[in-house]
Amino acid sequence: MAAEVQPGRALRAAQAPRGGADLLDPEGGCGVLRHNAEQYADQLADLFEVLLGTGMRRGEVLALHWSDVHLMDRKPFVRWTLSAVDNGDLHFSQPKTEASRAWISLSPRVMAALHRQAAIQMAAHTEGRLEGLVFSLADGSPLRPQWVLDQLRKRTAELGLPRIGLHDLRHTAASIMIAEGVPIAIVSKTLRHATLATTINLYGHLFKDSADQAVHALARALNRAQAGQLRVVPRGDDELPLAA
Repeated sequence: MAAEVQPGRALRAAQAPRGGADLLDPEGGCGVLRHNAEQYADQLADLFEVLLGTGMRRGEVLALHWSDVHLMDRKPFVRWTLSAVDNGDLHFSQPKTEASRAWISLSPRVMAALHRQAAIQMAAHTEGRLEGLVFSLADGSPLRPQWVLDQLRKRTAELGLPRIGLHDLRHTAASIMIAEGVPIAIVSKTLRHATLATTINLYGHLFKDSADQAVHALARALNRAQAGQLRVVPRGDDELPLAA
């Protein structure tokens, strides 16, 4: 399924997290989401919307249960993560850090994706209930992470975009937030890193321009305070004017 146009491009290496990764800029990310919505319109289209729109980890999204999604409050609680162990057996476990086990905020885009999945699953349930996993196979069992990855790579290849992984969507989300001027402390909280140092180690180099802006803002404040202001400090019979 070939696309007529390439809606995005890879971020430059300088914009990637430490360790190097092919990420997407906002146009590329939007192009991937639009391609999935228009050409596939399946649950993976909504799953990718949630991954990129929240910065959640792959295993957290695949393990998300409806019982932990409060649609009225626009907040899900990250309680479980899904991983493939040993010979590919799927295993649910709690996230490793306390910071990862938390409520997260949802944008209107992500809410729309969850509402679409809720409507589909309620229509399929004999009693119209929401239960089990948000994203699952027809029998309610979890999606295999490798299959989801294969689908992501297949669909991004159709757009001529870089070969990326599911975790790269999390890095992409972080990089876009930083480019939009979100403070690093808020980025860290959104990604639910255990410490701010983790976020700085991964993405601190992306804040070079922000550091320049900070010192220039400091200089402007000092210059405003100094401009036209001289104070007199008494020293005996003499008075010495000093810059404020």
